[in-house]
Amino acid sequence: MMLNLSPNTQAILMLTAPLIAGRNPVTPDILSPSEYKRLARHLREIQKQPADLVSTDAAEVIRACISVIEEGRLHRLLARGFLLSQAYERWQTRAIWVVSRADSEYPARLKERLRENAPAVLYGCGDRHLLEYGGLAVVGSRHVDDALVDYTLLIGQTAARAGRMLVSGGAKGIDQAAMRGALEAGGRACGVLADSLERTAMNRENRNLLLDGQLVLISPYDPGAGFNVGNAMQRNKLVYALSDAALVVSSDLDKGGTWAGAVEQLDKLHLVPVYVRSAREGSPGLDALQKKGALVWPEPQDAEGLDAVFNPPLSTLIQPGLTLPEGKAQEPVGQTVAENPPAAELTSDVATSPSELLFVAVRRAMQELLKTPMKDSEIAAELNVTPAQTKAWLQRLVDEDVVQRSKKPVGYVVKQPNLFG
Repeated sequence: MMLNLSPNTQAILMLTAPLIAGRNPVTPDILSPSEYKRLARHLREIQKQPADLVSTDAAEVIRACISVIEEGRLHRLLARGFLLSQAYERWQTRAIWVVSRADSEYPARLKERLRENAPAVLYGCGDRHLLEYGGLAVVGSRHVDDALVDYTLLIGQTAARAGRMLVSGGAKGIDQAAMRGALEAGGRACGVLADSLERTAMNRENRNLLLDGQLVLISPYDPGAGFNVGNAMQRNKLVYALSDAALVVSSDLDKGGTWAGAVEQLDKLHLVPVYVRSAREGSPGLDALQKKGALVWPEPQDAEGLDAVFNPPLSTLIQPGLTLPEGKAQEPVGQTVAENPPAAELTSDVATSPSELLFVAVRRAMQELLKTPMKDSEIAAELNVTPAQTKAWLQRLVDEDVVQRSKKPVGYVVKQPNLFG
């Protein structure tokens, strides 16, 4: 029936997707992201997967899940096979693809960085391989003046000249200006949409860019879904997770999607360095983000300058007026880790963000290093740091469920992300 959809993905879609196939969609009582997360955890605990909910033994598996989701509700959702086939046919005619966390084609960056908080289903149009490129995220307000639009166009052009993909939310204003600047300069762009993927993908201006591999559009929401404030807020983390550094061009204070996404990144996720434009005219929103640990955008003019923002020196991460312990130099993160003061040695006066941003680099290095098991002594020697520091980092990665201890052979190894949870 739907040869390009795995059984797991079909089940996940019936459980979580509205499956909009007409002008007057009936929105069923689909599982919310948090409900699906609980169900996925439970399925793992009983050593089952979503596809088992539509197998020959489905009734037994469904009964085993009633402590998490009401049985009748599961039956109603899983009976939507015909509606799924209609929606899938519509997506195919518009060159829209769909993947779930159960698929190997699902963006590895989202699985690795967001883990079970990555969207259960992702819709898209264009070359999905672009989602693994990383790049520069540029975000900002919808309503801005022409001068700020021109400024943002130049940022996009600089990213294109540096060979960096531009990642943004595709909204009016700053988002679209950044993407347009990159695309017009021959670069690549990824738009993470909160709504209207189908309409945007069918736009005449976008079709050739999608076909030529310059543009990829994705959304965690049904391709036919309209705008929803909550969806716009929730998709922000995907913009950051798909990038390597981020620039906030403009933001309101204490309100709006741009503010919420940047605060989540600075206070909780710590996935990438976050920069803010230096606003000579003054900006309460940008000033407040800087106080939370955002860096001042250095206004790079060429590829070399832009490359530097992806690996900011530790000295730029220390807030004004804060000091390191006496005798400790502020060295670039890009130097060997042993030359930098370990996070544990920073005084309590130092803001959290510097150590957290340093640990982002440590986490990435460990994920590359520990694809095969290594002993802690071997890791310490490879990173040129003390055994005590290595053990502290490893313990945190174990606590975060990123790394696990292996018994045969003895050592530490990256924990593979769950396929559907």
